[in-house]
Amino acid sequence: MANSAEILEHVLNNTPQSPHPITYQWLLPNVRGLDNFLALWQARTQSGQDAYPTPPPSPGTNEGPPLNTSSQDANATPSATSSPPSHELSIFTAATESFTQKNTNCSIAESLTRFEPIMTRGKELNLKVRAYISVALGCPYEGPNVDARKVADLAVSLLEMGADEISVADTTGMGTAPKTAELLKTLNAAGVDKTDLALHFHDTYGQALVNSVVALEHGIRTFDAAVGGLGGCPFSPGATGNVATEDLVHCLHSLGLKTGVDIEMLAEIGEWISGSWGGE
Repeated sequence: MANSAEILEHVLNNTPQSPHPITYQWLLPNVRGLDNFLALWQARTQSGQDAYPTPPPSPGTNEGPPLNTSSQDANATPSATSSPPSHELSIFTAATESFTQKNTNCSIAESLTRFEPIMTRGKELNLKVRAYISVALGCPYEGPNVDARKVADLAVSLLEMGADEISVADTTGMGTAPKTAELLKTLNAAGVDKTDLALHFHDTYGQALVNSVVALEHGIRTFDAAVGGLGGCPFSPGATGNVATEDLVHCLHSLGLKTGVDIEMLAEIGEWISGSWGGE
């Protein structure tokens, strides 16, 4: 993006105060994007504004600030008091050649080659790297039947390259419960551990919550979502946004699961942001 430095500068200058840990994920198409990201960080460091980007805190440690929560929601859990945000690097490829060409102007194999220096630099900086596999359950150019084995092979390759987590994305919202179950079984058979996976559903056909429950039943515990169902993709015509965070949290709470999220506050934010851009 031509204005990525401007956006990065704005985000870093306007970090919200929060009692909860904040992690920024920086989406990088190639090593040039990483170089731009690090150059801005270096300039900020030299001017005394920030230290170099830090990785997220490791869960389960006793280090860091004391824990507290002001939430009245029984599902909300204590979390760290306000502290500087942590940072992760994100890379993205796709399960079909057509979508990869449209989205990143390269083949799948070329996208993996582009990721190698990002992986190396990320590890040198002790930053986690998250990899996305788009159109895993349906492609706008090659149709709804994407080969699950191809998705699994990609996931294995990315993990072997050093990715810390794989977000498997139903970019088009074409996924169904049977297709989601089959994909997760194929990933498991390929040796991809469920703890290395996140699921990323769009709600184009109203199946995102159903697919999330299927993934939950297969042991997945990390889900991508967007407040108010925001999102979309310019190379996936007609696809709507991600599953709404408030809908997903409500669903999980109804199943007796604890998320650490205050659903009432989340709903208020969803109403505000939807009203701000004219959504419903």
